[in-house]
Amino acid sequence: MFRILVIEDDRIIRKLLKKLLQNQGYEVFEATSGEEGLNLLASVCPALILCDWELPGIDAMTVCRTLKADSNWSDIYVIVLSAYRSAEHHIEALDNGANDFLSKPIQIDELGARLRAGLRVYQTFQEQRRLTQELKNQQARLESEIAEAAEYVRSLLPAPMDDKVIARSQFLPSRQLGGDCFDYLWLDSDFLAMYLLDVSGHGLGAALVSVSIQNILRAQILPDINFYQPGLVLTALNEAFASEHEKSWLSDSSPDRYFTIWYGVYNYSKQLLMYASAGHPPGLLLSGHSPNHQVHRLSDGIYELKQSNGERWNLNGFIDLVSQCHHSDLIDNAEAIIQKVQDLKCRQDFEDDCSLLQIKL
Repeated sequence: MFRILVIEDDRIIRKLLKKLLQNQGYEVFEATSGEEGLNLLASVCPALILCDWELPGIDAMTVCRTLKADSNWSDIYVIVLSAYRSAEHHIEALDNGANDFLSKPIQIDELGARLRAGLRVYQTFQEQRRLTQELKNQQARLESEIAEAAEYVRSLLPAPMDDKVIARSQFLPSRQLGGDCFDYLWLDSDFLAMYLLDVSGHGLGAALVSVSIQNILRAQILPDINFYQPGLVLTALNEAFASEHEKSWLSDSSPDRYFTIWYGVYNYSKQLLMYASAGHPPGLLLSGHSPNHQVHRLSDGIYELKQSNGERWNLNGFIDLVSQCHHSDLIDNAEAIIQKVQDLKCRQDFEDDCSLLQIKL
């Protein structure tokens, strides 16, 4: 049952309207002034208001403006009742927030038709509000799931290494969560494997694929593959990824899904780095006085960004930035580079995952 609030200082007209509306199946509430009507809003929550133009204290125009200025009550359909019949008064009422205008003396059939039309509009507003709230709830749930997924990806990333080789990393997931993943691990006491991969697209699907590939590389479960040979590793991953039979472990059947990867193996005793790259941005090797050689592995999200000046940054700009930071201590170097990148971009969130892997050889 729809609730209607009648704001009318004339007792006879007010009681007449109440009787007519109750006979049509509406629940009716009364107010004798604009102040009283506004005070009743919270308790009554009307779908429609019939408001007389001439009221003591707060007039109908003020009531309309007050309702439309408050998001809690802006959906209420307001019909102004007035003895005025001029177009100027119609315009004034509509400009102040009224939805309709009805001249006195009131015709019962016309009143009923205006009420039905107004309540249809009110129902439409309410449905839009419900759908908007539902969309917000879904968005909040999705953002929560994305945040949980990002935290899970972070938990899989390697801890800093302060062994024979020093390793540091930085990972900043985009708002949508991308497909970046990286790791470094000793294959034995003399060989260190390191890699960084980027799965196309965003969202949970891309993240799930990247984590699946990371698990394969960590567990070294590619059959009959020598993980000391970067080229063989990437060939095997490519064949596994493309295989229809193996798509189940990738948990993603999108025909447009692909990934790029850089995979390297460092022979510590010989100070020899072997690597292979499959469509991935190039690695950066910064040479210095031994043992201050640094390998930088990165995803394209760290340099393919829009700067605060509106221009697009690029790989050459990132190389210049890394070169400027090269002489600082590696322990603070990765964080300093990421901070400078954040200072350059125009948005708080990254458009893509931002990953940086640094190895001091």
